[in-house]
Parts: sequence; C-alpha cells; structure tokens
Amino acid sequence: AMIELGLVDGSLIDELMELTAQSLNHLEIQEHFNVVKEIGRGKYGKVLLVTHRFRGTPMALKVMPKASTKLQGFLREYCISLHLSHHPCIVGLFGIAFQSDEHYCFAQELVIGRDLFAVIRPKVGIPESSVKRCVLQIASALEFIHSHDLVHRDVKPENILLLDSHCCQVKLADFGLAQKRGTLIRFITGTLPYMAPELCSMVLPEGQKELDAPPLSVEPSLDTWAFGVVIFCILTGYFPWECCMHTDDFYLEFAEWCATEQKPQVEEDLPPLWRRFTPEAMEMFAKLLDLDAGRRCTVGEVKTYMDKDWLKKVDSDSQQEAKDDEDVSCDNPGSGELPTSTLADKRVTHVWALWIVPYTWESTINTSVCCGNHYNRSLSIHRRLICLSDDYRDKEEIKNRLI
Repeated sequence: AMIELGLVDGSLIDELMELTAQSLNHLEIQEHFNVVKEIGRGKYGKVLLVTHRFRGTPMALKVMPKASTKLQGFLREYCISLHLSHHPCIVGLFGIAFQSDEHYCFAQELVIGRDLFAVIRPKVGIPESSVKRCVLQIASALEFIHSHDLVHRDVKPENILLLDSHCCQVKLADFGLAQKRGTLIRFITGTLPYMAPELCSMVLPEGQKELDAPPLSVEPSLDTWAFGVVIFCILTGYFPWECCMHTDDFYLEFAEWCATEQKPQVEEDLPPLWRRFTPEAMEMFAKLLDLDAGRRCTVGEVKTYMDKDWLKKVDSDSQQEAKDDEDVSCDNPGSGELPTSTLADKRVTHVWALWIVPYTWESTINTSVCCGNHYNRSLSIHRRLICLSDDYRDKEEIKNRLI
C-alpha cells in the first residue's frame, strides 16, 4: 500500500509515487550519463557527479542498490524531494528517476562547494553574522517543509550545503529520513547528538529486546530540537552533548537548568558550556531545546532573535581567530575534530566515528546502531565529527550500550 503522507500534499505525493512507479524506466547509467567521479558514499548507496550525454548538464546522481533499498523507500524520498525542491533553500531535483539492473537512481541539482560542517572551526565555530545568515535560510526551508505536514528528521550541518564561500546562500539536502507528521515510529533513526530527548528515550536498555514505551509520533518539534543543536555547534565549534540521555553529564547540566522555574542568567549559575551566550540567546535556546516537545517553539521563532547578540563580547572577540566573514570559506575548512566540550578535556581524548542509527523501511521495534562513514568525501565526516570519551573507546562496548 502507498504510504499516506498528509492531506492535500500527502495525496499529491501518493499520486507522484504511483505515477513514478508506473513510469520508472529501465536505463543503464552509462548509456545516458558520463560519470565524472564519485562525490559521496554511505549506507544508502553513493552519489555520482555526472553530465547528461546529450545535453551536457552536470548533475548529482543518487544511486541506491536494489539489494538494500525498497522501491517504496526510493519512491518516497524521490517524490518528497521533488515536491519540496522548488524552495530556494532546498536542493533542487531534475525530475529524472530511473532504475538499472542493480540500482534505483534520481538526479539532483549539483551544488558546487562544501557542506556547512566542513567550515566549522573546532572550538571556534564560524562568525555570528554568518551563523545568522545560515539560520535564517534553514529556518525558511524547515518552515516550508513543516507547512507541507512533513518532517525532515535529519537536520545537521552535513545536510546543509553551501553555494558560496561566505555562507550567503545555503540549501538543505537529503530527504531520505523524511516522514509525514504524525507517523508513528517504533525505532530511531538519525545522528545521536542531534536527536531530541523523546527520540533518545527509545534507545533500548542493555539486555532489553523490546521497547516498553508506546510508539513515538513524528512531529516538527524533532526538527526544532536538531536545529537548536546545529545553531550551538556552528556558533561554538563544539557539540553540547553526545546524546540526550541521563548518562551524559553535559545533557544533565542543561536539563537541570531547564527544570528551574525561573532560569538563572547569572553566568556562574548557567551550565558551563552555555556561559558564552547572551541572555537573549539563552532564551532562544530554551525555546528551541525545550525538553517538553509539546512546548518547543517552531523553527520560525528564531527570526525574532536575529537583531540580538547571541555571543557575549568576549566570546565574539575570540571568534576573531576565524577573522571576519570572508574567512568562512570552502577553501578554509575546519581542522578535523568537533569536541564535545571544553570541560571534557580529561575524558575527551579519542576521536571515534559517530554512531549512526541506520534507516530501515521495515517496521521494527529493535534499535540497531552501526559505525561508519555516512559520506566518503576527501575527509571522512564521521571520523572527525565528535570526540568521544575514554569510556567509549571500545566499539563493541558502545554497540552493547546502545542496542
């Protein structure tokens, strides 16, 4: 059965899926495209830089193996992406989808440049003015997605692509995890540091095979939380925590601050990681990262904070290591690590791959966690994404704790 995806928009996507399935031509890539090089690789498959043999148009061709991709999953990602792609801050599609003997493929707009993660300077971030330009555009893209009763579910710097070297124009990419608002899920997918508490609560305790909690409804508040974490990361060059679980001291500090009836703004009363922010920025974060998903603000609320300073002057001055906006450039990438926190100097001593909960199109109540590159660019994103503590050096130990 076709997946129901909302009211008017859902019906349109259902029709797109059905029509695409009926007209999905069987082609071989080399017959119609010149393959220039591979520009990405992950669990889903790979992305090829290609040019159309007859028109010469450069494209990014997403190629998914049939062996690991269900047709319905491919159709859903393609049709949702196509449906949303006319927004100026969302990666465009060419309306080209086909299958080969071994793959499903669709063609996307080729974005020349890097993703946002590549320009984050560890322990520094990027200048506040550049952050605000990115935030405005991604907020616009997410508002548009949510207005169509859809949730992106994978908002992170790696999925924010830069069209220029100064963060003046960015685009949100990758709708492989997008779902209809209200869809009930019994398994988690995504990237741990960006997952909201209600998602992290679905991680199975050690030794438990089934989830006791009821299924979780997919809501825009999941994107709002991830958006708040992204803003923190690009402002500071740090993650606020490794995951939103009570085993994470940094998350607990933030949760305790959130729980206070009148949140203190005196610097020494703030969680140490957050003392660099102005009271106005802390007010914004408190709304974006409200532990209660029902009280969490919409992504568009960040627009009311654009004329406020987000970093205190001393921290703004420290960003001069990144110089001015002109230095936020695709030619000036980060150095290769994004630590969890300055307070973790003693325990953050080893860089491990980020743990990704792989996406599956099948209903399951088991949570599986794997390690590996989600993209295989010149530098492995997930080898440089997070510094994990000494407690998590052993991969099997991490797997056992999370499965």
